[in-house]
Amino acid sequence: MLEKQLKHMATDRKILARGIRYLSGALPLFFLGPVVIHSSFKNQAHPMFIPVLGLGIITCLIAIFLVFFGIKTIMKSLFS
Repeated sequence: MLEKQLKHMATDRKILARGIRYLSGALPLFFLGPVVIHSSFKNQAHPMFIPVLGLGIITCLIAIFLVFFGIKTIMKSLFS
C-alpha cells in the first residue's frame, strides 16, 4: 500500500518546469522594478517622472504576480 502512495505522489516535471520558468522570469523584474522606481525619484523635476514611476510600479507588480503563479504551479506539480 505504501508503494502505491509513493507512485501516486510523483512530481509532474512539465508543470514543475513551467513553475520554475515563471520564477526565473520574475527574478530580473525584482531587480529592474526598484531600479526604475529609484531612478524616477532621483529625477522628480523631469517631465517623464510620473510615467517612469508608473512603469517601475507595474514592473514590480508583474514580478509579484509571476512569483505567485510560479509558487502556485510548483505546489500543483508536487501535490497533485
